Order: sequence, then C-alpha cells, then structure tokens
Amino acid sequence: MSDTPPAGAPAIRLRRATIGYGDVPIVRDVDLVVGAGEAVAVLGSNGSGKTTLARGLLGLAAVLGGEVEVLGAPVGGLRERGRVGYVPQRHSISGAVPATVREIVGVGRLARLGLLRRLRPVDRTAVTDAVAAVGLADRLDHAVAALSGGQQRRVLVARALAAEPELLIMDEPTAGVDAANQEALAAVLTRISAAGTTVVVVTHEAAPLAGVLSRAVVVDHGRVAYDGPLAQASAHEEPGVHHHPPDREPSGYRLDQPTVTTRPRRTSDGER
Repeated sequence: MSDTPPAGAPAIRLRRATIGYGDVPIVRDVDLVVGAGEAVAVLGSNGSGKTTLARGLLGLAAVLGGEVEVLGAPVGGLRERGRVGYVPQRHSISGAVPATVREIVGVGRLARLGLLRRLRPVDRTAVTDAVAAVGLADRLDHAVAALSGGQQRRVLVARALAAEPELLIMDEPTAGVDAANQEALAAVLTRISAAGTTVVVVTHEAAPLAGVLSRAVVVDHGRVAYDGPLAQASAHEEPGVHHHPPDREPSGYRLDQPTVTTRPRRTSDGER
C-alpha cells in the first residue's frame, strides 16, 4: 500500500484527538487541519500542551483517543519516515562524539534509506544541498563542536532537510539563537515553504519568523484557544507566554530516534 496521500489531502488532520504520556492526557479533544504547504506557528504558555501536540504528530506522545493523521496516514503508519522532518528543541549538538557537519547531516538521510544502507551518490548530493540551503556550505567538513550555537541549530535544520521531507516540524528553532542566525533560519524556511513543504513551528516567539508563518494555533490548557492569522494571535495568548520554556520532556524521551506509541482507548478528562 502506498504512503502517498490522495490529491488535496491535508498534511495534518486531528479529529477529537487526545494526546498525552502514559495514561495522562495533556491535549484534549482537538480538531485541527493543516493543509499541504501551509506554514503554521503553534503558540502557548508553559504547560499549555503545545509541545505535546507536536510530539503527538511525531509519535513521541501517545494518542489516547480520537484520530491523528499525518500525510494521509494514521500517526506512526508512514512507512517512509523521511517524509516527516523534525528539528528538536536543543540549543547545541553534543560534542561527546567528534563529527563533522557532513556526518551529522548525513544521519538525516538515513531516514530515507534505513540504518543498514550506505549513502549513495544521490544521497551525498542531498546532504551537500541541505547544508548549502542553511548557508553552511563552507563548513561542510568542519567539526560541529567548533561551530557557534546558532550554526549548530542550522545544522539540525539541514539534518532534517536532507531527507527531503514533505512536512517539517520544528520545536523552538530560534531559542537562544542570535539575530543573524534567526534571519538565516527565516530565509531557509521561506525557501522551503515556497517549494511546497508544510512547516509547523512550535515557538514561544513567532516574531523572528513572522515573514514565513502566516497562521497561528494557540494552545491553552490542552485545547485550541485560537486558530487563525498570526497577526491576531497575540490577543489570545496568556501574558508572559513569550518568556516560558516548552513543555517538560517525559523521562526517557529520545530526540534522535523517536518511537511510535498509540493507544486506541480514551481516558478521563481530568486535569493533570
């Protein structure tokens, strides 16, 4: 059976979706549709559920009720994982294992190949193209540990782009990044969005990417409080929303090798 969604199918569809960790619901009864090619900001205060919502799309949080579809398939049902790219909320790349920019970005290409296959010439070209897209072509063979924090964030973006995803989900991509690197990231997202990639950005501050993101979804206490133009979203955000960290990650959460957990049953609607 093909992973290709029918023509005109949305990139993301949630129907009364309840998402959480273990048996604890964080996001409750959400209905949401994101069309192919849209660029959407997901906003909300600390603990609102915005990050949990994004992790539900990736299979990193459990679907406790309702339906979650990504690129026309139930979450976790895509056979080609490379069709969805993910940039985690991380200010830098660990320097524990020496690696070059080329090597780190090459890991992203494995999503299209499987872990036991070697990169082909076409894959190496995709890696160099992804690095060039984030403006680091002259750093291709540099040690990642020697780069600035903002440049390392752009390497993570390139790693996701190397798989040539149809949907790109980013968690706090501008956090801790200087203005110059924020502008560089905005330029990258502008290009890939114009090329038709669906972009979803979980962020505490949408202003640096306002030229790219046209729609906002504001999450409040696990429910969608606003869904509409980004310019009008601030009226629906809680005071101080732009200065909070994202939702806390559950114990054992892995950024680089997500696993899919779905639960068909629905839990009680009690607050956490």
